[in-house]
Amino acid sequence: MAEQGGSMPDPGGAKDLAEFVALLGELRAWAGMPSYRVLAKRVEALIRPPRTISPSTLVNAFKTGRQRLDLDLVVALVRALGASEGAVDSWRHACIKVHAQAKTGGPVGAFRQLPADLRTFTGRQEELAQLIVAATQHHDSGGARTVVVSAIEGMAGVGKTQLAIHAAHQLVRLGHFTDVQLHVNLRGFDPELPPADPSAVLEAFLRHLGVPAQQIPAGVDERAAMYRDRLQDRSALVLLDNAADEDQVRDLIPASPTCLVMITSRRSLVALDGVSPHQLDVFTETESLDLLSQIAGPDRVADEPEAAAQIAEYCGHLPLAVSLAAARLRSRPTWTLQHLADKLRAGRLTAIRADGRALRPAFNLSYQELDAPLRRIFRLLGHHPGPDATPAHLAALADITAEEAEDALEQLQDEHLLAQPTPGRYELHDLLRLLAAELAAAEPEPVAPLTRLATWCVATGYAAAALIGTPNLTGAPAQAAETPGFESYDDALTWFDQERNTLAAVQHAAAEAGLARHVWQLAETQKQFFVVCRHLDDFLAAQQLALVAARADGDRRIEAQMLTVLGGAYWMAGRLDDSEDCCLQVRRLYQALGDATGEASALMAQGVVQNHRGHPERCVDLITQALALLAGPDTLHLRGQALMNRAVVYKTAQHRRPQDVADLREALTIFQHVGDRRAEALAVGNLADFHLLDADLDLALRLYHEQQKLARELADAYVEAESLRGAGDVHAAAHRTAQARQAWTEALALYEKIEHPKAAEVRQRLQTAAETAP
Repeated sequence: MAEQGGSMPDPGGAKDLAEFVALLGELRAWAGMPSYRVLAKRVEALIRPPRTISPSTLVNAFKTGRQRLDLDLVVALVRALGASEGAVDSWRHACIKVHAQAKTGGPVGAFRQLPADLRTFTGRQEELAQLIVAATQHHDSGGARTVVVSAIEGMAGVGKTQLAIHAAHQLVRLGHFTDVQLHVNLRGFDPELPPADPSAVLEAFLRHLGVPAQQIPAGVDERAAMYRDRLQDRSALVLLDNAADEDQVRDLIPASPTCLVMITSRRSLVALDGVSPHQLDVFTETESLDLLSQIAGPDRVADEPEAAAQIAEYCGHLPLAVSLAAARLRSRPTWTLQHLADKLRAGRLTAIRADGRALRPAFNLSYQELDAPLRRIFRLLGHHPGPDATPAHLAALADITAEEAEDALEQLQDEHLLAQPTPGRYELHDLLRLLAAELAAAEPEPVAPLTRLATWCVATGYAAAALIGTPNLTGAPAQAAETPGFESYDDALTWFDQERNTLAAVQHAAAEAGLARHVWQLAETQKQFFVVCRHLDDFLAAQQLALVAARADGDRRIEAQMLTVLGGAYWMAGRLDDSEDCCLQVRRLYQALGDATGEASALMAQGVVQNHRGHPERCVDLITQALALLAGPDTLHLRGQALMNRAVVYKTAQHRRPQDVADLREALTIFQHVGDRRAEALAVGNLADFHLLDADLDLALRLYHEQQKLARELADAYVEAESLRGAGDVHAAAHRTAQARQAWTEALALYEKIEHPKAAEVRQRLQTAAETAP
C-alpha cells in the first residue's frame, strides 16, 4: 500500500450521497491512490459475503452521480484503503445516514411502509443469510438484469411473515433498498376477508408513490404499467405478505433490477417467472427453546429444562405454536412448565392458544381452502397410521389409482400441508397429523380406509414374502388393487425394509380396529424378512400381536402356526423358557387337531431348545420322535430341517460322524429340491464345520465360500458372518494368521451389525490371535 498522507477525511460531514462519494474519493487519495485493479483484489479478499469484484465495479462506486451504494462494498473498500476498525464503523454509519436522507426515492409517503420488526425474533440465521445474499449479490455489483423475487413458503405458523419482515428491516438497516419500501397483506388465507384485489393494491401503492387519485388509471393493466414506471431505477423493496397464488402477485412485481420483491405464501409459487423459492421448515430444538425463553422468561426455562423440551416437542417445533405456548406461560406466572406440558400432551391442538389466539384456526383455514377432492385426501391421510405415506398407500386408502394419488400428494405438498423428505414418501407435520386424524375419526365409515390399506399391505407382503423364500406361508392373500410386482429377491427385501415402519403401524392399527385376519397375515408375510435382517424386537412384537389375533379369530390351526413362529422368535432372542412354553402349547394344539406333521414340528422346535439348554440327548430323542411322525411328500421340507438339526447336536462326537454327515447330505438334497436357499446355505455351512473337524481344510474352505456366496445372494448377514467365521477357523488351522484375522474381522463387523451374541466369541478369537502373534 502506498504511503498515506494527511489526515483521513471525516465521513460524518457528508450531507448527501454525492458528498459521501466525494469523501470516498478523498479517502482513496489519502491511501495513496491505489489503482482500481489493485484495489479490486484487496476488496475481493475482504468483502462478506464473498463475491467477485471487478475494477469497473469500483470505478462506479466512486462516481458522484450514483443514487445508492452497496454498504458491504463500502465497508470492504474502506478496510482495503487502510482505515482502522473504528474508522470503518464511522464510514458504515455515515453511509446508512446519507441513504436514509436521500430524496431521490420520491415523496416521504413512500418510506417506512414496513411493519414493525418482532422484538422476539429468533433463529433462522441460515435462512436469513440466504435471503440477504439473494437480495444483494447481483444488485449491488450492477450485475442484476431483472428484479429479484424471493418467495418465502411454508405451512401455516412456520414464521414466514416474521422472517420476511426481519429480513426487510435488516436490508434497510444495511443501506439497501432505502428509496422505497412498500408492504401489503394480500389476505390469501384470511378467515373473515377475501383475498386482496391486485387492482386495489396497485391503487394503494401508486398513492404511496405520490400519484394523485385522479391520475390513477381504472384498468389493472394500466395501473401495473404506471406502477412499474414509478419504480423504474429506484431502490425499492416490495413485501407482498400472505399471497393466495401467482395470479394475485404477478402485476405487483416491478420490472426494474434495482428492486427486490419478497413474497410469503402457504402455497408454492414456483410457477411465477423468475421466482427464487425459500421453503421454511420448523424450528430446531435449540431455536424452539430460545423462543420459549425470550417470551416466557429464561429463568423459568432454565429451571425446568426437561419440561421445556417437552413443550417444544408437543408444539412440533412450529414457531407459532411455540410462541403461543410461551405467551400462555407468560400470562400464567404461577404455572410450572410441566403443568403446561401436561396440558399439551392431553390436548395438543386445543391447548396451543393464548390471549384469544390459537393454532387450530390457522390449520382449519389451510384445510378449508382446499377443494373438495383434496379435503377428502387430507382426511384419508388421517387414517394412515404410519410415519409417512406413498402414492401406493394413498391409492389403497382412497380407492384411486397410484397416478391419481401421486398427483393429490403433490398438490398437498404445493399447499405446504405435506413434506417430501425423500422422493416418493410424504409426511404430515405432527400437529397437522392430529388435525387429519380428528377429521378422519368423524367420517361415517372410519374403519373402511384402514381395511383397504391393510389389505394392500397383506397382498403386497405375500408377493414379497414368496420371492424371498418365506417357508410355510399360510392361506391365500387378500386381494387388493394395484399391488406392485417384484422382479428379484433384492427388490422384495428392499420393499420390506422401506415399509418396515408402515407395516408395524398398520398391524397395530388393525389390531385396535379388530381386523384379526389382517393382523396375523401381516406378521406371516414378514417373518422371513425379520430372520434374514435380524430385527428380533420387531419379530417378537409382530408375532405377539399375531397370536392374540389368531386366538380372537378362533382358528386353532392358525393359532398353532403363530405360536410356532413366536417360539422361534423367542429362541432367536435367547428366551428359552418362553420358546419351550410355545413348543408345548403347539404340541397340545396339534395333538388335539390330530395333525401328526404339526406335532412333529413342535417336537423338533422343543428339541432345539433342549440342545441350547445343554441337554443334547433329550434333543436327539425329540427330533428322532419327530422324524418317526414325518411321512409323505408334503413333509419333505420339515424332514430336511429335522435331519439337519439332529446332525449338528453331536457335532464334536467322532463316533457319530458318518451318520451326521449322511443326515446333512440328505437334508441338503431336500433343501435344494424344495428351493429353500437359506436352509441350503445353513446345511452347506454345517457340512463345512464337519470337514473342518476332520481336518479336511481345503474342502471345508470351499464349502464356507459356497455358503458365503449363497448368503450374499440372500442378503443374510447372519449366514454370511457364519461363513466368514468358519473360513477364519480354517485359515487359523492352516497357520495362515493374516487371512484368519481378515475373515474374523469381517465376521465380527456383521455380527455387530445385527447385534448377535456370537460377536463376543469372534472378538475373543481376534484377541487371542493378537496376543500369540510373533
